[in-house]
Amino acid sequence: MLKQKITLKHIAKELDVSISTVSKALKNSEEISRDTKEKIQAFAKLYNYKPNNIAISLKNKRTKNIGVIIPDIVHHFFTTVIRGIENYANAKGYNVIVCLSDESFDKEVINMEMLANGSIDGFIMSLSAGTEKKKDFNHLKEVTEQGIPMVLFDRVTSEINCDKVLIDDIQGAYVATKKLLDEGRRKIALLTTEDFFSVSMNRNKGYRKALKDFGLEVNPDLVLKLPFMDIDEAKIEEFLNQIEPDAILSVNEIFGIYGMRVVQRKGLNVPKDISIIGFTDGLLAKHANPSITSVAQHGELMGETAAKMLIEKVESENEEETYRTEILQPTLIERESTLNQV
Repeated sequence: MLKQKITLKHIAKELDVSISTVSKALKNSEEISRDTKEKIQAFAKLYNYKPNNIAISLKNKRTKNIGVIIPDIVHHFFTTVIRGIENYANAKGYNVIVCLSDESFDKEVINMEMLANGSIDGFIMSLSAGTEKKKDFNHLKEVTEQGIPMVLFDRVTSEINCDKVLIDDIQGAYVATKKLLDEGRRKIALLTTEDFFSVSMNRNKGYRKALKDFGLEVNPDLVLKLPFMDIDEAKIEEFLNQIEPDAILSVNEIFGIYGMRVVQRKGLNVPKDISIIGFTDGLLAKHANPSITSVAQHGELMGETAAKMLIEKVESENEEETYRTEILQPTLIERESTLNQV
């Protein structure tokens, strides 16, 4: 224990008391007996405990504020999640403070430090691309080890013990690919991102699983991995011209729109010559021409679920640490970019 940085969680475990008791004792609270206080303070001094400024806000000091960190404000999905969080939290008397990591690991860490410095009761967040790529989750570990509740949504990691809420991305891509296969499509292109994105990786798995279940080989030539931030339309055009698919599955809405633009420029008809399905079911998909069949991720429900899980944790008197993962079921919304089954 001497080697690693000591946390409230370590002290609580060592002395067989709750994290809340340790926190109060170190603040010299009158609620804690003198004996317990002295024992905790002596132990903390012995192991040179220093409260981390990332985790000053603790359960015994409610602010009625929830910190939300999202990677992107442009994507319709994240705006619907925020709406869900706000609806539920406001009804329970909580304020929501939203910060943007802008897909940056550093910005995510700075946002966490700022919010955890006594101003919030807990976090709801989706990991930035930078964090997923770097696979460095120490800032999350510090927060959870200090007893601050956290709920991860959509982009999550198994490295952190906390509540999580996500959509079944494998199932979503499976249903979408199956819809294309049922139309008689056999050359289905996948427009995806780099593998470090947990959601893209799972959507890739669903795509491959559907092809295999249909008795088809997975052809790597039909998969284009694109950088997440800078969309390269020329690369999409070159790829689609090369492989000439009869269907496109896109792991997000933007790639799907670009893909449709490319095939329409070639004079192909959507959906007669080529069917297109994307993820998210946002405004772009609804108002595109033709409108795009989409896998709905139910962002609002995801936000409400995350807020409910967090507030239950914040208000719980139970010191036992139990975590759950809620998996929401996706829905395929059929529109004009796919053939209607008769």
